[in-house]
Amino acid sequence: MPKVLDQKLAEIHADPSGSKAFLLADAKDADMAFGMAAPGTRSNGSSKTLADYRNAIRAVVRQGLVDLVLMSASSVEQIVIKEGLFRDSPVTPAGRANDTTDIWIIRGSHYAATPSRPFRSATLDHLKHGQLVDDPAAPGPGVDLGLYSLTFSGDTEADLRTLEAFAAFRLEAEQKGFRYFLEVFNPNVAGSVPDSEFGGFLNDHIARSLAGVTSVGRPLFLKIPYNGPAALEELVAYDPHLVVGVLGGSAGTSRDAFQLIAEARRYGARIALLGRKINAAEDQLAFIEHLRSVADGNASPSEAVRSYHGHLQTAGVAPHRSLEDDLMITNTALSYSA
Repeated sequence: MPKVLDQKLAEIHADPSGSKAFLLADAKDADMAFGMAAPGTRSNGSSKTLADYRNAIRAVVRQGLVDLVLMSASSVEQIVIKEGLFRDSPVTPAGRANDTTDIWIIRGSHYAATPSRPFRSATLDHLKHGQLVDDPAAPGPGVDLGLYSLTFSGDTEADLRTLEAFAAFRLEAEQKGFRYFLEVFNPNVAGSVPDSEFGGFLNDHIARSLAGVTSVGRPLFLKIPYNGPAALEELVAYDPHLVVGVLGGSAGTSRDAFQLIAEARRYGARIALLGRKINAAEDQLAFIEHLRSVADGNASPSEAVRSYHGHLQTAGVAPHRSLEDDLMITNTALSYSA
């Protein structure tokens, strides 16, 4: 089945200034970062399981309102390869292609506070085919799209290792017919770059890192923290064909999620990739319906919060917060570990 992601990206490139297309993605790859905490908790406080996490993926795909679902390689194997759930769906599946040390959010550890080091658990062969094959460039039953993540810290040696690993990944992806989108995080080491400089630091790194990459090796789109209107507008204006998306950050309030979509859309982003904001929602499918409404310009953030709470009340689902508290805006998109 034709994928909405490809159709919308083609529309954006055909008319960067006129297209109103906006993509939504559900990032269900947190098991490669948080381990057992990734699925979240139930309303009674008990921990959800991997089975719960994958059932949520299945429900989101069947709903069909997001354009992309990002998963770990093990979830790709189960849901994409073995079950074939995406075969007749307009939703595009993707796999996390690397898991750098700054997203190792492990109980009792401090990995996320030290300069990021490159690492890949998944291989492109396994994401695409589920196993090693003689011709990895051939179409496979898995995914041919993945997320590759970079975190720069301002440390020369650490950032050099990051870029060397990125170069090796691009060459392998080109050889094996694998597409990718690029995630670039804010510096994860406290004090390495002033918070006020995050936007410029990221924008310069993105432009510099991709300047030496020809079209065959460039990402389909970007996934970056929302560092404010000025930084986003600067990046969007620099290259209209470098499609910019924003990441969601930590869960926050419902207003945080809806406001992020509205502001990203207003200042030139074309994609929002939300993981914990969706996964932590009282009703994930209803939450996605309201995200889609804001993304399509059919509701304001505050209207979406009120409508969402109305749905919860009708469905008999207890909200995490009062309506008044859920209308508050907090800053949740600056770092992965926040």
